[in-house]
Amino acid sequence: MPLDKLGKPSTGSRARRLARGLRRPPAALARRVRRATHAGGAGESGLGKLIELHAVNSAGDMLITVALASTVFFSVPTGEARGRVALYLAVTMAPFALLAPVIGPLLDRVPHGRRAAMAAAMLARALLALTMAGAVATGGLELYPAALGVLVSSKAYGVVRSAVVPRLLPPRVWLVKANSRVTLAGLLATGAAAPAGAALHALGAKWPLYGACALFLLGTFLSFSLDPKVDSAKGESPARLARTAPSDGAGEERGAGRPGLRTVGVSVVSALCANSALRALSGFLTFFLAFLLREHPFDGLSAAVSLGLAGVAAGGGNALGTALGAWLRARAPEVLLTAALLTALASAVVAAVLYGTVAVTAVAATAGIVQALGKLSLDALIQRDVPEQVRTSAFARSETLMQMSWVAGGALAMALPLAGRLGMGVAAGLVAVGVGTAVRRLLGAARRGTPHPRVV
Repeated sequence: MPLDKLGKPSTGSRARRLARGLRRPPAALARRVRRATHAGGAGESGLGKLIELHAVNSAGDMLITVALASTVFFSVPTGEARGRVALYLAVTMAPFALLAPVIGPLLDRVPHGRRAAMAAAMLARALLALTMAGAVATGGLELYPAALGVLVSSKAYGVVRSAVVPRLLPPRVWLVKANSRVTLAGLLATGAAAPAGAALHALGAKWPLYGACALFLLGTFLSFSLDPKVDSAKGESPARLARTAPSDGAGEERGAGRPGLRTVGVSVVSALCANSALRALSGFLTFFLAFLLREHPFDGLSAAVSLGLAGVAAGGGNALGTALGAWLRARAPEVLLTAALLTALASAVVAAVLYGTVAVTAVAATAGIVQALGKLSLDALIQRDVPEQVRTSAFARSETLMQMSWVAGGALAMALPLAGRLGMGVAAGLVAVGVGTAVRRLLGAARRGTPHPRVV
């Protein structure tokens, strides 16, 4: 070690020691994160890198959310905020309507470009975050096209990610567990990014968007680091998950060239109906409670505390549901999904009758739990009942349907007056539709078992 004239470490030596000391904690944290994401064979299969990519994606989306919430929601009176969010939801309905028939078939036709598609979704959001930074301070209408592009890119990434997971399964790991790990990583990253976004916002309205841009640029590079088998289409075919179409007499089935999410058995179709209801419930509660608690907070609490309590309940419920789904992965998914629906219905009915702090917090937490359990149950059913040749395409279509249901629930919330019991009653009605359309068929399929469908 270099010494100065007095026999003490030189200034350069002290600076290097300080740099090593500052670098050591982040490096140790990075090693622990890498061990967690690559555990259970995920490192060898490539799933670990997808987990890390999804964490970056979720953190970037949270920073975008912080920036938009401060501009669209908190910075204006409630009436004006409802109008802005209604406009936001209105312009997002068209992209979701387009995603359903376009993204799935596009993946079927271009299966070799999944890494490029994920990178493109990341890069698009990085550039749009910079565009939004110029408009977020004023909240002008030019903010909405950029926000729309961010949302479309985010959902396109989600669809491609769902299609990618089956290609990266480690040996002896169920798809439901793999999805649980990816989802938990996203939730943890979101939780870490929320306070970071608030701190950046304290520096200025643009700073969360600059942070999001940096994260999405990182995600662009991480997308190309995924295992090359992500782009492999070996053994795949388009998901025409349908009953056999009528023959035209020449041995060919009419409509055989048009893929679509129809039926592969009652379990998958019923699970889609049930999950649509649960996602609609989640979207409805997200927007309805956001405005209701801002205008009419819980007794004895401020609007900020009320909103925080509901948000923490929903986020904690989602994390708990994901953990429970991984633990219960060996159970019958039809029974688990039925229990989720009935629990959600019961909590919404109780909240409508006994509206108050405890009841609303409970229904928010329950919605988070059942949404996670519903998605994991659907994943398990697709894994079990859909042949591997069409499973990737099935995931793409089911994810798009779930996202459209969430937006539809949010749009319904925008049309209601801010009356707590009325809103909880409507929430119960949304779940009741799912119960009526899915529970009987789910339980029937669980009793008799679902025959493995043939590939058509």
